[in-house]
Amino acid sequence: MRIGILEDEPVLASHLASTLTLPGSTCFVFHSGKHLINLLHHETFDVLVLDWNVPDMSGLAVVEWIRENLPKPPPTLMLTNRSLEEDIVTALKAGADDYVIKPVQPAVLRARIEALCRRAYPDQRVPSIEKFGKYQFDTRFGTVLIGDEPVSLTSKEFALALMLFRNLNRALSRSYMLESIWGLNPETQTRTLDQHISKVRTKLRLRPQSGLRLVPVYAYGYRLEADNLDGHEE
Repeated sequence: MRIGILEDEPVLASHLASTLTLPGSTCFVFHSGKHLINLLHHETFDVLVLDWNVPDMSGLAVVEWIRENLPKPPPTLMLTNRSLEEDIVTALKAGADDYVIKPVQPAVLRARIEALCRRAYPDQRVPSIEKFGKYQFDTRFGTVLIGDEPVSLTSKEFALALMLFRNLNRALSRSYMLESIWGLNPETQTRTLDQHISKVRTKLRLRPQSGLRLVPVYAYGYRLEADNLDGHEE
């Protein structure tokens, strides 16, 4: 899980990153709302924790930009010292998914983040068999069926394909995919990703005639688009 934190107070930002960096998660700290928005053009985050009172662009303005510009916006939590009822209502109406008033206990903040992610990404908590139309993934054995036909995938191809199907119609950045599957520095070995994307596209027949398109997103990453695919079954 990639967590973006917008907080202009360095000590508090460091504390938040330490609190939320757990096994399987990575935190990225931003002291500028404009910097965060610039990166959202190129990067994927699973959840955002936003301070309201940021000098150059408020956390509320960031929430509004996200809702207006990202097709599948990540869940957002406002973490602020503004405690008036009207502020809470304003933030939630603007699109924030949760609102927490400072100071907050670390365990409570982690629990709120986990609850947000459970609601936003229910398919991450699934049994061993996941179905997407005629595509069936068995996470116990790393196998895929298209209808009744088995498809041979390597472990990395399987992980990449399952990530794409779990995020249908959501653009995923290159670094997000590399970090999630290979644990690589996003600046290195991007050809590895491109090669695996090509193999997954071919082996799983991700072509328009199948109702699916695995397409590059310029200067960002890839998106698996679905036209005529039944809903996700568990």
